[in-house]
Amino acid sequence: MTDMPNFLPAINLLAEEKNLPRDVVVETVEAALAAAYKKDYSDKDQEARAELDQETGDVHLYVKKAVVDDDDIQNDHLEIGVTEAKKLDKKAVVIDVVAPTTDDETGEVVDEGTPAYMVELEVFPEDFGRVAAQTAKQVIIQRLREAEREIVFTEYKDKEGIVLNGSVQRVEGNLVYVDLGKATGVLFASEQIPGERYYTGQRLKVYVVRVEQTARGPQIVLSRAHANMVKHLFELEVPELEAGTVEIAGIAREAGVRSKVAVKSNAAGVDAVGTFVGGRGSRVQAVMSDLGEEKIDIIPYAENVEEYIANALSPTKVIKVELHEAEGKAIVRVPEDQLSLAIGKQGQNVRLAAKLTNWNIDIVSADESHVEAVAEAAATVDDATEGQEDSVIDAINSGVVGDPAEGIDPSMDEQATDGQTDALSGKEPEGDAEEPAK
Repeated sequence: MTDMPNFLPAINLLAEEKNLPRDVVVETVEAALAAAYKKDYSDKDQEARAELDQETGDVHLYVKKAVVDDDDIQNDHLEIGVTEAKKLDKKAVVIDVVAPTTDDETGEVVDEGTPAYMVELEVFPEDFGRVAAQTAKQVIIQRLREAEREIVFTEYKDKEGIVLNGSVQRVEGNLVYVDLGKATGVLFASEQIPGERYYTGQRLKVYVVRVEQTARGPQIVLSRAHANMVKHLFELEVPELEAGTVEIAGIAREAGVRSKVAVKSNAAGVDAVGTFVGGRGSRVQAVMSDLGEEKIDIIPYAENVEEYIANALSPTKVIKVELHEAEGKAIVRVPEDQLSLAIGKQGQNVRLAAKLTNWNIDIVSADESHVEAVAEAAATVDDATEGQEDSVIDAINSGVVGDPAEGIDPSMDEQATDGQTDALSGKEPEGDAEEPAK
């Protein structure tokens, strides 16, 4: 079509600027030209397509028409006489059209019917170049925008659940928009680290929570508070994770304050905790710096539940762990002087340990001076004494032991009493007394 502008330079420029595949831009332009033709020169129900010669830049327009008898043409846009049709396609015939039938209840097509015979022919509308350039402009822009959104959605949908580098584009109230390169993600207030401040141009590591397709294009929801962000940051610092030598068994996090990470080794002789901490703490320090100096406890995982719970309460020294499986509760005894350490500030330590182990944890103090053990021993002695007293009483009642009042001579009692009285008065006792030796 000689009056059409050459679209090739514009296509190449768009493909480069929008970072889109050239084929996608060409298809978009062809669809826009076909839509422009149908709007201004044809019927909305007509099948039309545009073909762009990628060597010369020429545009060719084609439409499809149903073959009918020469005398039965009712719409020139949709129908063509059989005589003209045979000039384009020797096989063109007139067919009695039968519309497809569908099930009234299910809406499924029951009979395909009989469609008309269609022929395709090229059309040369007058002054289409100028009109097409105006009409197709908005269509091209819209189609390109849709194509760009689809490409962005597909690309970032594959990045769900990983950490990306970005920079703060702008801050609007509680919302932070982060430039990810080809797209912009949003950091909602609930996904931000409490107390963290953001400013334009600030470099951040963000976790991609989900990517959703909306009417305005793909929405990329980011997070700085997600527990999995800690995991992926360690994956960047600990190559042994990818190798499978060590692994993360669980994470409990209170963003911006503290996290507990349970780790275990899958290879003999490999210290999982030391691997994650790194030389002089280099690895864990690198992760902490990306999280705003959030504290991170590296906990050795254990298959034994009691041991795992004790480890999770680190750095507290645990004396004993009692499990009540029916209630899903664990009672942990710790030294009196470490009770506050076990609970943590505002209950943070025990709360994170409970989240990490999936057990409800009750902290109970145990005095290291063994007061509890002494009390138990005293109770045992009391029980024994009570038993002895009961035995004596039973013996008396049965007559085995006589009454203490029985079998005592009253005169002996009186003599004893008199002797005690004389001794108290200083008198000599009455009766025969041995003469003192001269």
